[in-house]
Amino acid sequence: MKVLRTPDAAFAGIDDFPYAPHYAEIADPQDGTRLRLHYIDEGPRDAPIVLMMHGEPSWCYLYRHMIAPVVAAGYRVIAPDLIGFGKSDKPARQTDYSYARHVAWMRTWIEQLDLEGITLACQDWGSLVGLRLVAAMPDRFAAVALSNGGLPEGGPAPRAFAIWRAFSQWSPLFPIGGIIGKGTRRGLSKAEIAAYDAPFPANAYKAGARIFPTFVPFEGNVAVPDQKQAWEALERWDKPFLCCFSDGDPITRGGDALFIGRVPGTAGQPHTTLKGGHFIQEDDPRGFIDCILKIAPAP
Repeated sequence: MKVLRTPDAAFAGIDDFPYAPHYAEIADPQDGTRLRLHYIDEGPRDAPIVLMMHGEPSWCYLYRHMIAPVVAAGYRVIAPDLIGFGKSDKPARQTDYSYARHVAWMRTWIEQLDLEGITLACQDWGSLVGLRLVAAMPDRFAAVALSNGGLPEGGPAPRAFAIWRAFSQWSPLFPIGGIIGKGTRRGLSKAEIAAYDAPFPANAYKAGARIFPTFVPFEGNVAVPDQKQAWEALERWDKPFLCCFSDGDPITRGGDALFIGRVPGTAGQPHTTLKGGHFIQEDDPRGFIDCILKIAPAP
């Protein structure tokens, strides 16, 4: 497996992300390739953990407005970059990626850091990977705050998503920062767009971002059986599970209905509708923070 690593200099101009980088080296479970995974780790090491997982095509910079307030509330915040994104290593071929591999990479990392008592805060692919981790290792998780994501298990792709999936595969241009900007209600500044572009200094670095939309397991996808197995575990999950979807995301709006009532832990929770587009961390970070603090174990 050929692996690319974005030079540190690419991130030098980012002024609104003051968090020290941490790195773990994990082995790919299929061929043993060593991959460096980047993560932010802020707050007391003995405090309850809030794991903030980003999705497509962002990186942990997405949570920059949320990390410090959650730490100030007494928590340890860990925000990783998925393999292929941010400051983590990037396999160079699209065929080096799969849904199962993403789950395995992150599971290896969680086990290596021996994280326990985790409150998962997730959105987009952060939920597709994160909820699979909850299902696979439920004893390590204490609560879930889910926004603008899901765990598809077949069925037809929504029209808005089908358009996005086709764009990811066929558009000659794939402007990461611009894509994220269009997924917000407030829009992004030039500096913010540049920060989202920073991990991808050339098209060769975008293999993971390009292929991700094809992995969403709608009808006919190879991951559907794994999803159904994960749902069986979630249907037994009785720890707090709070949905906080936004009112302005054409892809996931209304997705909370797939969880509320089906996951036992959703019962009696203060499910909330946040204000914004797909990338709710940009549009309503305070609302997302409030949801996390309502269900996370007290520090």
